[in-house]
Amino acid sequence: MDTSVDAGVIIIVSDDEDEICSEPSVLIVEVEDVKKSDWVVSPTALDEDLVVTFSRRAEVLPHARYDCPVHAFTATDCVIDTPVAGNQLMCDQCFCYICDKLASLCLMWSQTGVCHCNSHKRSNFWNCLRDCMLLGGLKTFKLTLSEIDAPLRHAEMMLQRFRHGLSDLFSSFLKGKIVELVNSTQKVLLHDYTPVYEFVSSFLNSADKQEDRAAAIMRLGAAEDFIGHFQVSGTVPLPSPMSNAASAKLVLLQRVIASVQRQMVMADFTQEFIHKLQDFYKRLCFPAELRNMKNSLCVRPWDDVLLVSVLKGQNVSGVRKDKGKKDVLYEPISVILLRTELLQQQHRYRELRRYLQVVKTDDIELFQPVQDLIPFFMCMEGDFMSSLHSLFPSVNAPASRFTPDLFHFYLHIFKTATAPKLAVMRPEELCCSDAAWEPIKDAVPLTCARLVRFALRVQRCSSAVFTDEAKDVVNSILQLQSDVLIPGYFQKVYPDQALLLLVTGALGLRICKAPLSPALPMLNTFTENTWALSWLWLNLSSNPERLSSFLQQIVQEMKNTTVDVKLNSPQVKAPLQCQLHCYRILV
Repeated sequence: MDTSVDAGVIIIVSDDEDEICSEPSVLIVEVEDVKKSDWVVSPTALDEDLVVTFSRRAEVLPHARYDCPVHAFTATDCVIDTPVAGNQLMCDQCFCYICDKLASLCLMWSQTGVCHCNSHKRSNFWNCLRDCMLLGGLKTFKLTLSEIDAPLRHAEMMLQRFRHGLSDLFSSFLKGKIVELVNSTQKVLLHDYTPVYEFVSSFLNSADKQEDRAAAIMRLGAAEDFIGHFQVSGTVPLPSPMSNAASAKLVLLQRVIASVQRQMVMADFTQEFIHKLQDFYKRLCFPAELRNMKNSLCVRPWDDVLLVSVLKGQNVSGVRKDKGKKDVLYEPISVILLRTELLQQQHRYRELRRYLQVVKTDDIELFQPVQDLIPFFMCMEGDFMSSLHSLFPSVNAPASRFTPDLFHFYLHIFKTATAPKLAVMRPEELCCSDAAWEPIKDAVPLTCARLVRFALRVQRCSSAVFTDEAKDVVNSILQLQSDVLIPGYFQKVYPDQALLLLVTGALGLRICKAPLSPALPMLNTFTENTWALSWLWLNLSSNPERLSSFLQQIVQEMKNTTVDVKLNSPQVKAPLQCQLHCYRILV
């Protein structure tokens, strides 16, 4: 017992929770001021530990019927036929334990077959009935009263209204509608599921506007109701694809799965709540045509042991043995895309790269573009060397799928050590953004030699880049100015010249294999290095047919184009005119 005194008030609270008694649970005693001279304590009373000098009847607070201080309560386990003893009696403050409202307002207080007056908290039977009453439709999700908040209460109320409306519409669908065929007097019975589909879609639209947990409950609750619908046999085909129940159900369930999957990855759900959603979904009765979607919500929570170990770099295989069982990091492609999106938004590029390198999925075709982004994520970490290695593995190199724009994109990153902060799902999306380029933390631009090697390797690896009219790329490579180190005596003494020879030789091979147009802008880059232009002609001379075609192309371009003044400089004009003269002799 605990007592406290404040402004002449004593509150007595019983701490006896193990027994149902007829004594009040809470008493409030107001203490009246009494002058000491009005009463005299006997010598015998002074020797006692407790002396009662004044008392009055306590004010009774609201309480459950079994705690009533006015009327005795007889506890039984599950008697519902008739009130036990005087359990039906109540005071003004008695509450129904099942309905959680005043006993005087309970419609089933002493009704035969239910008798709420006999309920109490120490009976599993009555506790279960109370949970069903208070949780309503939420009971099927195995939620507890402590988890229920106002948004969930609202969601349950909306689900109840939805179920009534859906039941009426599906009944109308089963009955069908008699209509007269166009240009005919014949009448047929049509069963159109479209109104049902639109009603469910409208409810899912409402769910999209609710709080995260409430939205998930509404979506799965709706799925439970429409998943059992079926198409009436012998139905006349209608032009609307949603007029067929089977087709419409598939679309609706795919929407529900996509939305709930996104919530499981993106929303701040507890692991316990996720497990309850998954358990509810697995208990649904899937028809044969939808049975392959039964495991669609098997999404690992972010604190899953295997997933965490992969993200932290502690597991590089994506496989873990737990009590003799093999656990493999396998996830649907839809979940992989969601994790990729979120980790990019959080700038957790290192963890994302580790995840994509080991995770397994069911759709390799959709997964390949995401894996091709790994070099970009390495760039965002500031690890340019690892990014270069990941672009050119011995098998299935991402660089082999480069487009000219993507080549430009990576070349600019490596050259400037800057990049746009994007959340992308495919490599081509990197080239279609107006996001500002920002410096990459701890990143150092690549040297001139490494940039050239990168460009040449891409040319050999990607046919799209190889055949591109990449005059800007040729210009940028030829005009690079930097100290480089290439093995060999000549390279050490003349590093820039050696690099230019390397690029010129590669350019010659490129021209020998396929036409390069326009050619004049490319030749313009040799204005200050005519000796390198001679080296180009020497390389082309190994293929007379291709050389002839290339010179013919130059002649045609010079006739049709206003030539830059640099091409008329003596340094360029002499070797160029010599080659053109040789070409005229040949033809």
